[in-house]
Amino acid sequence: MMKKLISTTALTGVVVGLGMSAAVADASLTIESWRNDDADIWNEKIIPAFNKVHPDIKVTFAPTPPADYNAGLNAKLAGGTAGDLITCRPFDASLDLYNKGHLTDLGSLDGMDNFSDVAKSAWQTDDGKATFCLPMASVIHGFIYNKEIFEEVGIDVPKTIPEFMDAVKKIKDETRYVPIAMGTADQWEAATMGYQNVGPNFWKGEEGRKAVIDGKEKLSDDAYVKTFEHLAQWKDYMGNGYKAQKYPDTQNLFTLGRAAIYPAGSWDITTFNSQADFKFGAFPPPVPANGDECYISDHTDIALGINAASPNKEAAEKFLSWMATSEFAEIYSNSLPGFFSLSNHKVEVQDPVAQEFVSWRDSCKSTIRNSYQILSRGTPNLENELWNVSAQVLNGTMSPEDAAAKTQDGLAKWYKPQM
Repeated sequence: MMKKLISTTALTGVVVGLGMSAAVADASLTIESWRNDDADIWNEKIIPAFNKVHPDIKVTFAPTPPADYNAGLNAKLAGGTAGDLITCRPFDASLDLYNKGHLTDLGSLDGMDNFSDVAKSAWQTDDGKATFCLPMASVIHGFIYNKEIFEEVGIDVPKTIPEFMDAVKKIKDETRYVPIAMGTADQWEAATMGYQNVGPNFWKGEEGRKAVIDGKEKLSDDAYVKTFEHLAQWKDYMGNGYKAQKYPDTQNLFTLGRAAIYPAGSWDITTFNSQADFKFGAFPPPVPANGDECYISDHTDIALGINAASPNKEAAEKFLSWMATSEFAEIYSNSLPGFFSLSNHKVEVQDPVAQEFVSWRDSCKSTIRNSYQILSRGTPNLENELWNVSAQVLNGTMSPEDAAAKTQDGLAKWYKPQM
């Protein structure tokens, strides 16, 4: 009787085990995302590549229009109808989801050690103890330039700020081209492709960014004044009417071959590939002087997490672990030039300009935009303040010293370490 009971129990265990394996193998996963523009890449490249390794896990990419994503996702999560995998925006929006119990802690996920602390920082708790989304990609800041104009004028790619200013002066003095393609009407360009682009070379990237968060440095310190002083130098080289120029106008100015240098985000590569009929390249933010260490804004942009209410968590973990591999990194980076895998894998990027951007990781230290983590939670919002003051500096209506003081004063109104 005992033998029969043991055999039955053992057989039951085998059946249960097989049942659990079958449940994982037959699982269906749904991905929530705001990136409705890259659905074809997921359906035609990413998911088929995953299914070669896990053929019995069905994956459906179900994007929402970007403007509707946050509200729609929150409604689905509240109603229990959200997908198994949640595409994560950086920092506070996703941190809020985690704090509300909607995302799982992925700290022990296989493959998470393929990402640096900087890569994970956008999807961690403030103390860094929990990581709730797997980093996917970043965008890198720098400058895109018209190679044909540089050759015509006889100038080399600038490596220092004095060389940069000499180049734009030469273009202005000797040609009818606009030296620097940028407008201030939308304001965000002034901060994102201006301040956050060149600033890390002054405040030493992560060292300065974290020092402000810790209250050890202030946004009115010399490094930040010098950043605005450099931006102020641009205003004489941005062309007629730049104060009324919007982002699409700036893109058109460059793609039509009428401007030499475009302060850029790497996301612009795809647009220029399709619209520009001339050769263009890229160079990193010039350093203040020869011999200075260089820093780049390698900004964390997108990640993927697991819905804590998903009934298919084991299958979801398998998908995320596969996304931590070099195979996914290469597919994603080459399918979306200008969006770069955040993993430590060495990826051969096929687009030449995208490869130029990502190559800077080998020679410069990476950081992220200094207003994105923690410092834009209060009122006034630091990110919005930077939009406004950066545009004013470029317009010549605010001095660099006043711009730096205004951001510091605003932060000190609500952020305790800066009070």
